[in-house]
Amino acid sequence: MQTLRTIVPILMAIVLVVYMVNQCRKPRGWLGRFFLWEMGGRHSDLTDWGLSHVAIERHHTILDVGCGGGKTVSKLALLATEGKVCGVDYSAASVASSRRTNRHELSNGRVKIQHASVSQLPFADSTFDLVTAVETHYYWPDLVADMREILRVLKPQGKLVLIAEAYKRGRFHQPTGVAMRLLRASYLTVNEHRDLLVTAGFADVEIFEDRRKTWICVIGRKSDKNGEKE
Repeated sequence: MQTLRTIVPILMAIVLVVYMVNQCRKPRGWLGRFFLWEMGGRHSDLTDWGLSHVAIERHHTILDVGCGGGKTVSKLALLATEGKVCGVDYSAASVASSRRTNRHELSNGRVKIQHASVSQLPFADSTFDLVTAVETHYYWPDLVADMREILRVLKPQGKLVLIAEAYKRGRFHQPTGVAMRLLRASYLTVNEHRDLLVTAGFADVEIFEDRRKTWICVIGRKSDKNGEKE
């Protein structure tokens, strides 16, 4: 009996940790909605900082991968005032939340939110001027293949912008590394981010860091050569 009293709380704690970890990866239900609301607010400054490193034109057609609660889609729609912004997420809860956040722009056709995975984007080749991914590439199932899928839907000279609040070698490297292992998330150094984009076929890779906040922004361009049909 004493053994059971010891084991049961431990098992309950493990189950809770696993549940919370899965909510971070793929939000579900009411708790998932709370996570989306909390992350949307917490990542707002990070997103603004990352987007400041790329020129966004009024006419641009933009895709936000892993759109979560839709705050980044909303920011992009305010910048691309004569363009179109699409968002995709593989969490149904995220898609619903993003649609609520952007309901006005959805109604006038400037925003579209779809349930889809980065591994199989539901768009034709060379569709987008810009693809953004905020706090999401950690969880992608096959980083190189998924980057190539993004490359496919970018127009020649189009850009991918990865924005994240953690990278290996930041101030909180060790505790963050433990959390990333629990999340089954990719935890990359600056050079590994660069190598990832180069391996996937991106050109002119640029990396910006805010070491004080441990933020990173990685930008890669699709060259004209990538856009050629064989």
